[in-house]
Parts: sequence; structure tokens; C-alpha cells
Amino acid sequence: MKKVVIGVMALTLSMSVLVSCKEATDKAKEAAEETEQSLEEAGDNLKDAANDAMDAVKEAGEDVKEAGEQALDSINKAGEETMDKAKEMSNDLKDAADQTADDLKKAAEDTKEALDH
Repeated sequence: MKKVVIGVMALTLSMSVLVSCKEATDKAKEAAEETEQSLEEAGDNLKDAANDAMDAVKEAGEDVKEAGEQALDSINKAGEETMDKAKEMSNDLKDAADQTADDLKKAAEDTKEALDH
């Protein structure tokens, strides 16, 4: 009977770990999708900024230097925002992975403890 109880406890713990891993995987996938979407949007923003810069240069013959500097500032800002968002998403993915590792470690310890008793 004791073996059955331990077996059931181990099975329950294993299922808990499996669910936790699945949730962490889902969160990681969601974060990756958000990162991909953000990067796509940032790419579109960079493309739009570059197109706007070219139009400004064509239309402002005498102000070519000023328009070019403004476009460069816009591109730099968009690039910085993209990098910030990518870093943020990377940190989210790292946190999710760390949480999964912690959950797995705890589950392994709990399973070992349960089996030792």
C-alpha cells in the first residue's frame, strides 16, 4: 500500500512538473512570438522612416543636410527602440527559462524526497 501511495505521489508530482513545463514553454513561445511581431513592426517602422527620409531629401533641395540629419535621428531612435524591445523580450525569455529550471529542480527534489520516505 505504501508503494502505491508513493507511486501515486510520484505520478502526481510528475504531472505537476509536466504542467509547469508546458506552461513555461507556452510562455516562452508567446514571448518569442511577441518578440518576432515587435521586430517586424520595428522593421516596418525603420522602412517607413527611411522612405520618409528619402522623400524629405527629394523635396527639400536646400535643406538636404538638415533633412538627412533628422532622418538619421529617426532611424537611430527606431533602432534603439528595437534593441530595447529585443532586450526586454530576451530578459522575459531568460526569466521564463530560469523559472522552468527552478520548477524542475524543485520537482526533482520533491520527487527524491518523496521516494526517500
